[in-house]
Amino acid sequence: MKQEIEGLLRFIKESPSCFHVVKQVKQQLLAAGYAEVREKEAWNLKPGEGYFVTRNDSTIAAFHIPKKDFAGFHIVASHGDSPTFRIKDQPEMKVEKHYVKLNVEKYGGMILDTWFDRPLSAAGRIIIEETGSLKTRLCNIDRDLMIIPNLAIHMSGRDRKELNPQKDLLPLIGMSLEEGGFRSLLAKETQTEEDRILSYDMFLYNRMPGTILGAEREFIASPKLDDLECAYASLQAMLGAASENYITMCCIFDNEEVGSATKQGAGSTFIPELLRRICSLMGKDEEGYAMAVADSFLLSADNAHGVHPNYTEKADPTNRPYLNEGIVLKYNAAQKYTTDGWSGAVVQYLCRKEDIPCQVYYNRSDVPGGSTLGNILTGQVSMRSADIGMPQLSMHSSYETAGVKDLDSMIRLMKAFYRAGKEVEF
Repeated sequence: MKQEIEGLLRFIKESPSCFHVVKQVKQQLLAAGYAEVREKEAWNLKPGEGYFVTRNDSTIAAFHIPKKDFAGFHIVASHGDSPTFRIKDQPEMKVEKHYVKLNVEKYGGMILDTWFDRPLSAAGRIIIEETGSLKTRLCNIDRDLMIIPNLAIHMSGRDRKELNPQKDLLPLIGMSLEEGGFRSLLAKETQTEEDRILSYDMFLYNRMPGTILGAEREFIASPKLDDLECAYASLQAMLGAASENYITMCCIFDNEEVGSATKQGAGSTFIPELLRRICSLMGKDEEGYAMAVADSFLLSADNAHGVHPNYTEKADPTNRPYLNEGIVLKYNAAQKYTTDGWSGAVVQYLCRKEDIPCQVYYNRSDVPGGSTLGNILTGQVSMRSADIGMPQLSMHSSYETAGVKDLDSMIRLMKAFYRAGKEVEF
């Protein structure tokens, strides 16, 4: 368990942006013998082998083909993006000739005041012109670079005001910036010439490292637990399990925090195109593809709200997940979560079979809930699906809290799901 938590914290530390998440996943897949295939190139898939494909450098899908003909797909989907601030173009804003701050915009829904008074930096990718073609380079300014200073209580009063992201949440980067400004800083970090930088996708990230805490070291606190904890678990499970009957697949999407309606999001054609392509290359016709989809199952893995110790009334009266008491199976009558009686039974069956603790989550009936990847993906490809997660506190804070024990439970469940055969067939 300690090794898993330490691995998660390393994974998060090396993943300051969604592009770095994909880089980390690719490195682990390549080390495990998976081969990269590219959408615009021809594929030569072989039974018994593993492959992965990316889109936009920010979404990745890895899959393993069994040695014999497959019945369908067992897919775990999570996301690699987190609520943050995107740095705008020409971001430098000088203040009274004494300070320089950066112009940023919100990405996703976040608890805004958790971004105050923390060491911040920037990470993402730059696009450069090099010998007549366009190239992508990842960029992580790996040092404490910025801060968003709070306004003293003596000046703001004791009542918290509504925060304005265009005024209150702009990071202070220094007293001055050399000529060229932020782009000059990017050029130095990537060892390229400033005039070669054509564009960038750069985001703020919290520099505070993850840690284990609690009287008995039972909690983990870190940036980006939602949803890098599920992404990490799904990757470790896939690398440690395979099925004789199903293609196992691990998908980590970008843009979940802003609705998934992008070319690399779960609402795109990425997954239906991928499944159809695999089926075609493995000798299945259109009817064979339809049959495979009908015999497929999706676990939508995104963390869940645990009962908050200071706001216990915010949880459902009878379905109350707690940290360190197991994975969470999520239901919602409006189908924002995709779990139904059958798919929920599949998860419960696997948990019972493997002695994995399982909890159930519902929103309070008077509180609207959020949605995640499951209902978006099943709107693209009609397959059975259940929504799962690990209980956590402070969701969408820049620094979140979860239970140490639950990561092991999630990895074990995902391994059981990947290994499962016809016993989970509808």
